[in-house]
Amino acid sequence: MGRFGILTSGGDCPGLNAVIRGTVLQGETLHDQEFVGYLRGYRGLVYGDVMPLDRSVVRGISSQGGTILGTSRFGPYTEPDGTPDNIKAHMKRLGVDGVIAIGGDGTMAAANRLYEDGIPVVGVPKTIDNDLEATDYTFGFNTAVEIATEAVDRLRTTGNSHKRCMVLEVMGRHAGWIAMYAGTAGGAHAILIPEQPENLDQICEWVQSVRLRGRSPMVVVAEGFTLPDMDEAHSHKGMDGFNRPRLGGIGEILAPLIEEKTGIETRATVLGHIQRGGVPSAWDRVLGTRFGQAVSDMVADQAWGQMVALRGMDIERVPFSEAVGHTKNVPLDQYRGARAIFG
Repeated sequence: MGRFGILTSGGDCPGLNAVIRGTVLQGETLHDQEFVGYLRGYRGLVYGDVMPLDRSVVRGISSQGGTILGTSRFGPYTEPDGTPDNIKAHMKRLGVDGVIAIGGDGTMAAANRLYEDGIPVVGVPKTIDNDLEATDYTFGFNTAVEIATEAVDRLRTTGNSHKRCMVLEVMGRHAGWIAMYAGTAGGAHAILIPEQPENLDQICEWVQSVRLRGRSPMVVVAEGFTLPDMDEAHSHKGMDGFNRPRLGGIGEILAPLIEEKTGIETRATVLGHIQRGGVPSAWDRVLGTRFGQAVSDMVADQAWGQMVALRGMDIERVPFSEAVGHTKNVPLDQYRGARAIFG
C-alpha cells in the first residue's frame, strides 16, 4: 500500500528504464502500490513536478536507453526551495509517502541527507563506472564495457591500416573498471587507470615493443588517469551540478607525447557519452529489473535509509552510510596481473 515517487538523478545510464518498469510492475502486482515519477531528478522533487507512472506507461521501456523521467545533476539543497519542509509539503500535496532515488554516489549522498532530515527515501545504485563500494555491480556498466570493447575493435582496424598508435579514452573518474574490462577484452597493449599512475617512459616502452613486433599499439585510458607529474585528473570543462570537475581530455594529452617520444604516429579518440547511450545489454536489463523489484519490496517494508545492492548473485539491502563516499577501486593485484601482459 502507499504512493511513492521515483526519480533518476545524475548521468543517464542504460538500464534506468528497466528499474522504473520493475518497480512499478512489482509494486502494482504484489503490494498494491501506486507511483509517480519526479521529472529531471531532484529538481522534480524540490518543485513537485511529476508524471503518472503505471503499467501502461512503463510497458516495453526496459529495452530503451536513457530515462523516461529525465535526469539532471541538480542537488536538492542547492536551491532556496530545496528545504526539507518544502519537499515534505510537495509530497503531502501529491500524496507521496516516500521517495525512490536512482543514481550514483552524489545521488545517494543527497538521499542520505534527505533521510537524515526526515524524508522517507530509499536508493537504487546507478553508475556506468561501477565504482560504488556497497554493490558488486551497477547496471549500465556492462553496456558501457560492451560499447568500449567494440570501439577498441574498430580502432584497431584503422590503427593497423595506417600503422598508427591508437589511444582510446573511456569514462572512469576515480576508478578504472571500464578501461580494465574493455582493455582486457579488446587485447589492449596498455591500460591506464586512476588507481595506478604510469610514467610516460613506461607507456612509450610498451608502445615501442608492440611496433617492434610489427603491430599497431592500442592504449586504453580512463579519463581520471594521471601521469606522475600531474596533481589531478585533466579537466578544462568547469564543474558539474554536484560541484565536481568535469573530466576529459587525457587522451589528447597523451597522444602527442607518445608520438613525440616514439616517432610513431598517434591518434586519440574520446568515447565520451557514447558509452552511456543506446539500448542496454541483456545483463543490464535483468539487473535493473531485479533492482526495481527489490526496491518495491523495500518500500513495502518501510525500510527507509537503505539501498539495494548486488552481492554475488543476491540482491541485498545496505544502509546509505555503507554506500556513500566509499569508492570501489580496481584492486592493484588485478591491475598488476593485466600489466604483466602489456606491450
